[in-house]
Amino acid sequence: MGVTYKDSGIDIKKIKQSQATIGRLITSTHKIQKKAKIASGFGHYAGIVEISGGRLIATHTDGVGTKVIISQMMKRFDTIGIDCVAMNVNDIICTGATPISFVDYIAANQNNQEIFKKIVQGLVNGAKKAEVPIVGGETAIMPDVITGKEFSFDLAGTVVGILSKNQMILGDMIVPGDIIIGVKSSGLHSNGYSLARKVLLSKYSLKDKIRGIGTIGDALLTPTEIYVKPVLEALEECDIHGLAHITGGAFTKLLRLKKTGYLLDNMPEPPEIFQMIENENVEKSEMYKTFNMGIGFCLVAPEEEGEQIDKIFKKHGLKSRQIGSIVEKRGVFIDSLKIS
Repeated sequence: MGVTYKDSGIDIKKIKQSQATIGRLITSTHKIQKKAKIASGFGHYAGIVEISGGRLIATHTDGVGTKVIISQMMKRFDTIGIDCVAMNVNDIICTGATPISFVDYIAANQNNQEIFKKIVQGLVNGAKKAEVPIVGGETAIMPDVITGKEFSFDLAGTVVGILSKNQMILGDMIVPGDIIIGVKSSGLHSNGYSLARKVLLSKYSLKDKIRGIGTIGDALLTPTEIYVKPVLEALEECDIHGLAHITGGAFTKLLRLKKTGYLLDNMPEPPEIFQMIENENVEKSEMYKTFNMGIGFCLVAPEEEGEQIDKIFKKHGLKSRQIGSIVEKRGVFIDSLKIS
C-alpha cells in the first residue's frame, strides 16, 4: 500500500460524511427567505437562487488550502491571490453562471502592509483575467488563532454570478455517448498539497532544481489556470451538457454532475511534477483521486461539438482534447481502473 492522502491528514471519506451533515443542516434554511427560491442548493459547484423576473444568482466560496504554506516558505505572496480567484470563478462557471463580483478574506497572524499589498495584487491580476470586479473584502489580524513568529495567513474568497434558467448547467442532460473534453492545467493548481508536501518535502528542498520541472518551489507555486473566458464562450456557441472543475477529489468530481459512467480512456501523460509525486510510492488510483494530473477542467458535450470546443480553447491559448466519454456503467474509470 502506497502513501495516501489520508496519511497526510486528509481523510476524504470522513470529510464527505461531514459535508453530508452540513448539507442536511443548511437545507433547513432554504425556505426562510420568501423573495428567493432555491434553484440548486448544496452539492454542486455553486448555490443558485431564483429572484424576481426569473433571474438566477449563483454564489460560491473557496480558498487555496495548504498552498499558502508553500507561499510562506518561499516568502512569495504575489501569485497566491490568482489561485484564490481561480478556485472561485472556475467553480461558479460550472453552473453556467457569469461571475460578476468577488470579495476576499485574508486572515493573518500579524499586520504586514507590504505582504498584504502583494497578496491583493495577485487577487487583482486574477480578477482581471476572469473579468470579475473585486467589490470588497475583510482583513483579520488574529495572532491567537494563526500562530508563529513568521508571517502566516489564510486566504479565501466568495464569488457571485448571474444566469438565466435556460443557461443553468447542472449535468442532468448528460447521456451515454457524450464525449468528455479535458483542458490542460497549469500544474497542481490548489489541491492535494498536503499529500504533495508530505512526499516531496520529506526528500527534497523547495530550492532543489529538477530536470523537466525546474525549481520545486516554483512548480508548486504556479498559479491555478483561470478558465472563465473560453468556458463562457463555449456555453454561447456549443451545446454543453456538463462542466467540471477538477479540484479536491480530482476526477471523482465528475460524479457531482450526474451519477453515471465516466470512462477516461484517452488521458494525456501526466506532467513531470505529478510523475515525481507518484514515484514517491503513491499509487495511480490515489493520484487520480487527489490531483488533476494535467487536466484542470472538463466539458461534457455531444460528440459533434468536440471540434468547436477545441477551437475555442485554442483561441484562448489553452490546450484541450477528448479524454473520454459517457458510458452506461456507473463510476469513474481511468482506462481499466475504477477510482470511484
